[in-house]
Amino acid sequence: MTSRLREIVVDCRDPQLMAQFWCAVLDYHVVYQDEGEIEIAPYQADARPTREAWRRAVQPATLLFGPVPEGKQVKNRVHLDVSPIDRTQAEEVDRVLALGARRVDIGQGNPSWVVLADPEDNEFCILNSMALDAES
Repeated sequence: MTSRLREIVVDCRDPQLMAQFWCAVLDYHVVYQDEGEIEIAPYQADARPTREAWRRAVQPATLLFGPVPEGKQVKNRVHLDVSPIDRTQAEEVDRVLALGARRVDIGQGNPSWVVLADPEDNEFCILNSMALDAES
């Protein structure tokens, strides 16, 4: 048997702000909150996969925001890529910018994806749309 990816942990100064932002971006829900940590997932807390479900098949990984005293210092070594499912890439970029993201230039040139930063300056990319009628 192999391991399963269960959580992606994000160090941050304001877990509440980060959980709120990423819940809005991904349509996730808070499934755990304690001692400053907040975990979000694509399911409700009462629908958390069981240990047996994890052993049987891959389940969606959660995002866990944990408090640290310092802010981000350098470019991320790991980042998230997201794709809109019901609108164009440009419409999704506008929506996510309105939620508090900002455009960033990390020397990416002019790729097909758009590089943004979340409220604590962690870079992430919006890829092409997966909507049936979207051009990008």
